[in-house]
Amino acid sequence: MRCKLVATAIAVALSAASVTAHAATGDTTIGGKMYFDVTHIDQKNSDTGKTDKTGTGTDVKRFYLSVSHQFDDVWSANLTTDFNYVSNDGETNLFVKKAYVQGKFSDAAVLRIGSADMPWIPFVENMYGFRYVENTITDRLHFANSADWGIHLGGKVGQRGMFSYEAAVVNGGGYKHPGRSKSVDFEGRVAIMPIDGLVIAAGGYSGKRGQDTQTMGAQNTASRGDLMVAYASKRFRIGGEYFNAKNWNNVMTPTTDKADGYSLWASVGISDGVTAFARYDNAKLSKDLDSAKKDTYYNAGVEFQVTKGFKLAAVYKHEKGNYTAATPLPIHVANTKTDEIGVWGEVKF
Repeated sequence: MRCKLVATAIAVALSAASVTAHAATGDTTIGGKMYFDVTHIDQKNSDTGKTDKTGTGTDVKRFYLSVSHQFDDVWSANLTTDFNYVSNDGETNLFVKKAYVQGKFSDAAVLRIGSADMPWIPFVENMYGFRYVENTITDRLHFANSADWGIHLGGKVGQRGMFSYEAAVVNGGGYKHPGRSKSVDFEGRVAIMPIDGLVIAAGGYSGKRGQDTQTMGAQNTASRGDLMVAYASKRFRIGGEYFNAKNWNNVMTPTTDKADGYSLWASVGISDGVTAFARYDNAKLSKDLDSAKKDTYYNAGVEFQVTKGFKLAAVYKHEKGNYTAATPLPIHVANTKTDEIGVWGEVKF
């Protein structure tokens, strides 16, 4: 089955390339983006020792293949597939990440119907600048979706697009799970750019995460609040993101829970095509049910712009996850530590 999925992805790519080559008007285009790495992982659990994730391998974390068509000055359509292979689970997967029709009525009103980017994660990724090295904190810890099925509206107003907004009414299960439920979810974001490069943004989410069905009623409503302050220029990036979530993983249970966390990042160009960067994340993942459940993460590295559309980065990552363990007795706080070193890359065309 997985081989068929890979074959399908290749067929889509060849078909799209053919369309582009024969489109006399240039209205249909193809694009792609790949995130890959060659690394060594050393993972240890405080109770059981080294885990099966320890080892050396190559991963294609993401390969996005997109086909876009412009019908006229207002209407267009996009299809983006999402392929990934992770060596420690030995599986390949292929999904439709984005599939939408778009109406751009003005810079202030852009409508998308279908599966499209959500308001928060892609916006933060753009300011962070190193998505191919690591997901942003809400994505990495699974407290948000990067894309979902529904109706999306966004735009920019003011000089230089000083004010921007985006709102989405979605199914809530994420782009991998286009199901139906008794209600829809909402995510929104507003942002201001007071000076060139400086962005202050706030956002939020509320809903049942696609789990409130006719036969299985939801017990709680998941919600999340977001804040970001960041600056980005050609040479410098510095910023921070904060989130606070309630009942994100407790929609279907009578118990309630809270989580919060923050992420800080910075990068500086040290010469033409060479950038040094670092990041630190800290999160409390279950403040009510398991106060010991915490995550600490950091990375540091150097990025090299090999050529246009091709980046490589030498990176070291560390993550420590604490949690309450019932075995072996007595109940105690255990942890899993992960150290990873290697080369990460991005190819974009």
